[in-house]
Amino acid sequence: MHTWTQNFKGLLNLFLKSNCPLCQRPTSEEFCQQCYRQLQKCHLPEPSFLWQNPQPVFALARYSGILKRAIAAMKYENQPQIARPLGQWLGEAWLLNSPKYTQKLVVVPIPLHPSKQKQRGFNQAALIAQSFCDTTGLKLKLNGLERVRETKAQHNLSATEREKNLASAFELGKDFRRPSDALVLLVDDIYTTGATTKSVVQTLTQGGIGVLGLAAAAVTVKDR
Repeated sequence: MHTWTQNFKGLLNLFLKSNCPLCQRPTSEEFCQQCYRQLQKCHLPEPSFLWQNPQPVFALARYSGILKRAIAAMKYENQPQIARPLGQWLGEAWLLNSPKYTQKLVVVPIPLHPSKQKQRGFNQAALIAQSFCDTTGLKLKLNGLERVRETKAQHNLSATEREKNLASAFELGKDFRRPSDALVLLVDDIYTTGATTKSVVQTLTQGGIGVLGLAAAAVTVKDR
């Protein structure tokens, strides 16, 4: 019976195989074994090295190399399944290295504007946050925030321009229509200058919601 089960699983994996989104090798997982190992090597040895005021950040890996390629494939090549391992790895890193906190914690993904989400078909931050919560057991507030103003693409803007671009871009979502004493852990795919996080934190604090910090799959700032 055991041999039959093994053979069935092997046959099932054969039929379920697709191509790795990063190298096109056949795989039954999100990534082939070679790309999986390369992605693991990208992980930061100290994910909480940016966990400091005024904007604490917990980051899984540096935004470069194969991880940069993976995030681009997820967002721009319709590969939403990549969010699952990113969220899982971020969650595992959080369980091992998370800063101390005493209040109840809820997870809120950085939202996309509805038109951008419709165009892409998904919000990568929400998918990462879902996998992160599946791993950590933390509660997900999927509708904690709304992006109410469509903004320009951030990558070509200076730090000052990014802040102006994001002014009044967010509002509290329906999950926070009632008062909450829980702290928020924000989740996003990439942390760059911090302009988006700053705008979101301002929105939440003005609504009486405390923010613990941000957890990101990748970070662009330099290590110590």
